Amino acid sequence: MKTLLIDMDSVICDLMSEWHNRYNSDYNDNLTVERLKCWYSEKYVLPQCGIKIYDYLKEPGLFLRLKPLPNAIEVLERLHKEYDILIVTSSITSAFVEKEHWIEEHLPFIGKHNLIFSHRKDMIVGDLLFDDAPHNLMQFSKTNRTAIAMDYPYNREVKVPRVKNWLEFEAFLKNKEWQGSGD
Repeated sequence: MKTLLIDMDSVICDLMSEWHNRYNSDYNDNLTVERLKCWYSEKYVLPQCGIKIYDYLKEPGLFLRLKPLPNAIEVLERLHKEYDILIVTSSITSAFVEKEHWIEEHLPFIGKHNLIFSHRKDMIVGDLLFDDAPHNLMQFSKTNRTAIAMDYPYNREVKVPRVKNWLEFEAFLKNKEWQGSGD
């Protein structure tokens, strides 16, 4: 059985909307994910905010409030019957418990026992990584394993297969070429 490594933030759940809404409310701005042409959010916020944009990620309760992306839960429910699924997420330490609770609430069929916290996703054993972070996609693809990008403006320079949503990801996995690789 193949193992899928699935990122959490901005792949399973919508981090950007909650994060940007907090910033936009405080700074009366209109930051959206569509405006982010690279990974470094501080380049797209008002100068008076700058790197403080990342402080929102440390707010208690932020990760508990995230909504699942459309079709993520349903597709993961189907996929977990065919694949071993590990949720592999990079995180600040203070969010570990919140992410575990989120998984228990939204993905009980996967469970927190299949949640791995790592900044080096290329070191985790698995056949495929589904992620949005350019550095994770690039490092994983260098291992000659399949990296799939959840398509966002900030990761378009990475030359890996990409999908716009969970239904496209599910269709990719049904592709004969993918099904024939590995095992």
